[in-house]
Amino acid sequence: MKNKRIKILFTSVGRRVELMQAFRKAADELNVDLTIVGADIVTDAPALQFCDETKIVCRIKDEQYIPQLLKICEQENIDGLIPTIDTDLLLLAENKNRFEAIGTKVLISAVDKVKLCRDKNYTADYFISLGLKSPLPVNTVEKYEDEIRMGTVGFPAFIKPKDGSSSIDAYKVKSIEDLRVYAEKIGDYIIQPFISGREYTIDIFCDYEGNPVYITPRERLAVRAGEVLKTRITQDDTMIAEMQALIKDFKPCGQITVQLIRDEMIGDDYYIEINPRFGGGAPLSIKAGADSAKAVIRMLSGEKLEYVAKAAKDGAVYSRFDQSVCVDEGLN
Repeated sequence: MKNKRIKILFTSVGRRVELMQAFRKAADELNVDLTIVGADIVTDAPALQFCDETKIVCRIKDEQYIPQLLKICEQENIDGLIPTIDTDLLLLAENKNRFEAIGTKVLISAVDKVKLCRDKNYTADYFISLGLKSPLPVNTVEKYEDEIRMGTVGFPAFIKPKDGSSSIDAYKVKSIEDLRVYAEKIGDYIIQPFISGREYTIDIFCDYEGNPVYITPRERLAVRAGEVLKTRITQDDTMIAEMQALIKDFKPCGQITVQLIRDEMIGDDYYIEINPRFGGGAPLSIKAGADSAKAVIRMLSGEKLEYVAKAAKDGAVYSRFDQSVCVDEGLN
């Protein structure tokens, strides 16, 4: 791959500095001439300072968003497009063929799979259809009350937006009164029984056809605002087997993350959600050895990838921290 030239566009780069650094390091080690193009709606997004080229685009809800991205990809000869936040996933999936027509591969899964990830009602049903456990959601406080009366659920419960992310407006509640308060605040919500136990994220990377390359479970030891602060690589055979069953049906394109809770009483895994993108903690699995940044570059270079079992170093613990970067030097 010596001196191979690759251009990757990352959308809504925001604070994804660690991800940009992972791709830069991967390119250097592969001896690939990688151009990282970062897109965002503001010029002072921290991750833009770690990109080779920057593009300021309109908001995702703007009807010009996809045309702007298509224009960038065509003019800059972008090889691959990688989304980093939830809000543009479905839009990119629906327009994937338009990008492919101009030679840009979009690392996004099929539309029907992205839809079930974005609506937590469908996500639970999907897990159950695969033979996995998931706390069943209801959409109204009244329905949850009915299930309490039937003795099928109780408190604490968990309420969150049906299309939420980053644990925004997600609450553990201990009474029907609190449930009503949060339901009114959130609006379009789901309620699930609260599962008490250890939380895990599984970083999965698949090739463009949905064949697995890396499956990396890791325990979430500390979390802030829904994003992991400290994690331990946990090469659990049960989780890996469960994800192989999911991959066979889901056929992910590129990176996805799956979240679960292992019940502290009976030890069963209860799957909570799927994020069909690079999660905020994905660089931790990359650093531990499951280098999906290298895999993306190799894939875009035309290489065929093979599955690597337990590529990340089992038991490795990573702790994250904040840094700052100057985005405007001001006046002298």
